[in-house]
Amino acid sequence: MSLQSKVNLALAEIERGTQEIIGLEGIKTLLSAYFERGETFSIKAGFDPTAPDLHLGHTVLLQKLAIFQKYGAKVYFLIGDFTGMIGDPTGKNETRKPLSKEQVLENAETYQKQVLKVLDSSKMEIVFNSTWLEKLGTKGMIELSAKFSVARMLERDDFEKRYKAQNPISIVEFFYPLLQGYDSVALNCDIEIGGSDQKFNLLMGRHLQRSYGLNKEQSVVMMPLLEGLDGVQKMSKSLGNYVGITQEPKEMFGRILSISDTLMWRYYELLSTKTLQEIGALKIGVEQGKFHPKAIKEDLALEIIARYHDKQKAQEAREEFIRVFSKDELPSDMPSFIKSKNIWIAQLMSECGLSASNSESLRLIKQGAVKLNHQKLEDCKLNLQEGEYVLQVGKRKFIKVLIQ
Repeated sequence: MSLQSKVNLALAEIERGTQEIIGLEGIKTLLSAYFERGETFSIKAGFDPTAPDLHLGHTVLLQKLAIFQKYGAKVYFLIGDFTGMIGDPTGKNETRKPLSKEQVLENAETYQKQVLKVLDSSKMEIVFNSTWLEKLGTKGMIELSAKFSVARMLERDDFEKRYKAQNPISIVEFFYPLLQGYDSVALNCDIEIGGSDQKFNLLMGRHLQRSYGLNKEQSVVMMPLLEGLDGVQKMSKSLGNYVGITQEPKEMFGRILSISDTLMWRYYELLSTKTLQEIGALKIGVEQGKFHPKAIKEDLALEIIARYHDKQKAQEAREEFIRVFSKDELPSDMPSFIKSKNIWIAQLMSECGLSASNSESLRLIKQGAVKLNHQKLEDCKLNLQEGEYVLQVGKRKFIKVLIQ
């Protein structure tokens, strides 16, 4: 295979699913040097450890990093322990509360364990930006702030909206994009990858590399934000529309099966290792009635669960899902509780984690979402007497209760 063919093949994988690439020619040059002379290059992705668990939205970036590793890249998995204590203002309409040092380090430790499920540890280095940012000192911070104007900073969409609405913007928030950009200077990065909402910060790295005389501009790869299970909002733990990579396999399976048939193709493109040609063939098969969308969705769920757990657990999750939801049987394991007689049903539900409060319990009962021993529960005033009960909320929440 010719050099150009190798480069084109690598670029096809790199460009798949991306929203925008700035500096594509630079990436071509890096790939050519790798195929010709075995020269490696560096790529970084920054993660502020504001939440301790990764979800599938995060893995869109991680899987793209794995592709770059395949073609000669050394990955800097950058944990923003310093910038995390400031808080990324991207997309925020108000000042974000900073995290404590203890919170940042605790979350960072969890990230380190999870990221190795996707990336090759021999071609990766986990770095903390406090290593160089704490050394900047007052003089360094002043020099850094002189590299960019307030007028340019206010061009950023979220800052502009808050400024016009007269919502407060702290000076420290102006430092966030500067510090993220300085990470690229400190690491002498060739490429940076991030979500499409990070464009301003990613371009800051290119600007500062020029300003500090590195004689280079990092290329920038921007990935789209993965929609959550609702198909509308981006995947987020705070919105509850996420699939966590450390969730129980059966929970992951049920959540992935809940996405719409249309959203399924988006997940295939951004999360599956199947080629675009293979995905295209599946899509045509569904459109022509050769494949049922549910079966194709199950295959996606099996692939994803096997990646973060193993094939056996993925298959067991599928069998459990079919057993419970297709055959209307009970799960093989359910949380069990012991309660005293005459407990009010709404109180029982909230105490056992089936609802957030008694009022939510009542709302769920009125909506017909609650079953008691396989029968729809309609009596909001019910007090349970002695006996064993199975309580179900929705399709996936079950508990056993022994009333004494």
